[in-house]
Amino acid sequence: MRLWIGLYLPRLPLDVFSPHWSAEAASVVLEHERVLAASPLAQAGGVREGMRRGGVLMLLPQARLHEREPAREAAAMQALAMALLQYTPQVTLAEEASLLMDVGASLRLFGGVRALCRDIRAKVRALGFNARLSCAPTARGAWLLARGGSGHALGMASLKRRLDRLPAALPLPARPFAAWLDGIGCLSLGQLRRLPRPGLQRRCGGALLGVLDAAYGMTAELFDWIAAPATFQARLELFDRVEQADALLAGAHSLLLQMTGWLCAHQLAVGRIVLLLEHERGRVARPPTVLDIILAEPTWRDEHLVRLLRERLGSLSLEAHVIGLVLEAPEVQAMAMPSESLFPEPGGSEQDQWRMLELLVARLGPENVLQAAPRADYRPELANRWVPVQRTRRTGQQQMQQTQQTPPQLPPDLLSLPRPAWLLAKPVALLMRDHRPFYGSPLRMASTPERIEAGWWSQSQTRDYFIAQGQDHAHYWVYRERIAGADGDTAPRWFLHGLFG
Repeated sequence: MRLWIGLYLPRLPLDVFSPHWSAEAASVVLEHERVLAASPLAQAGGVREGMRRGGVLMLLPQARLHEREPAREAAAMQALAMALLQYTPQVTLAEEASLLMDVGASLRLFGGVRALCRDIRAKVRALGFNARLSCAPTARGAWLLARGGSGHALGMASLKRRLDRLPAALPLPARPFAAWLDGIGCLSLGQLRRLPRPGLQRRCGGALLGVLDAAYGMTAELFDWIAAPATFQARLELFDRVEQADALLAGAHSLLLQMTGWLCAHQLAVGRIVLLLEHERGRVARPPTVLDIILAEPTWRDEHLVRLLRERLGSLSLEAHVIGLVLEAPEVQAMAMPSESLFPEPGGSEQDQWRMLELLVARLGPENVLQAAPRADYRPELANRWVPVQRTRRTGQQQMQQTQQTPPQLPPDLLSLPRPAWLLAKPVALLMRDHRPFYGSPLRMASTPERIEAGWWSQSQTRDYFIAQGQDHAHYWVYRERIAGADGDTAPRWFLHGLFG
């Protein structure tokens, strides 16, 4: 099924300056000293499109006036297109602040047309824009429906009916002839199509017929698709100095959406992101504040990253005002799609558990969320050390990759040696009764000994470990210390080192 989505941004010049001023201030964008766009508050004060600067100041002396900046508008459209690459690689820029997307191959992935359109609207709002969205079997038809605000048409018959009701002067090639069309009583595209083609071509040129034929599916169209850059770096200049770190989340979210589109375009997942908070420039310049977030599990979705940034920004105290944000993705790798288990774990998947740990790290700090990591020492109390959980995860992934390349050859009995679930911080010396270790009751050895010998010079230790069983059938991990150089008459010393569940 071939389906196109058209996005038209009717107030792009104003949205480029601030997506929030429309509700908070009377903002006006000027082009050649005339009003190009105005916020609802400015329109309520009498400002109209085409009005001169002097008229605006006479009606609203407190209005915020801004000159149109085509470069910033183009950058905003490029950022929006980059974010939409997560839905389809076929995104192209169209006329009059519009985007066209070929989403026919993405419908099943995103749950159908309605779910896809709902998700796209949410992403566009998160980027700070208000857009008209339409669906049609042809690209030019989707553009005309979005430009005219005529909704969706999933079939050719429905598309023709909706297009026939649109104004005749809506296509760009028809606008220079709007007065002539109105004079002959041609008010809709349906009436325009019924005019003699040779005469219409002589009067209006072949471009108008080409647009109509493409919209109604009679000719094919070619597009230049937007290509994602090789590396990602996005910058957002704030419209005012921000003093509270948690107020930066909306801007950071818009940058994350652009990164998500870039990752999907390249089929990559990000393992580390860096958010730079830019401060004042000039004589009071300060180096940017760096938020470095290392992910335990590489991802290409923005929901989890937004939660991590919310936690980090909520606990951050700014030392200076922030005037800009820069997002980078220094560590990426090939995207690995998750495999769905036939019988999922009740406690969630491994990815869910690591995401919970990442949230704890973002809230408590990396130095407060620790995990045991192995050390090259056979003594159980020294066989691991406590390191940040993210470092453990990344080291484990590297070791897993090395293991897949050169799998280790371990003896089978070493892999099956039992270890207790609870290891005591310090071994407890056991009493001896009737030549048997005693812990609440006499202990009976229930396994063959396992000798562990490690340490250097004065710290050398030799132990024989046993699984012992008490009269209450509880199992303990005990060892008998072998003292080097002791004669045979020396009574062995026994210690309790762990408890089995």
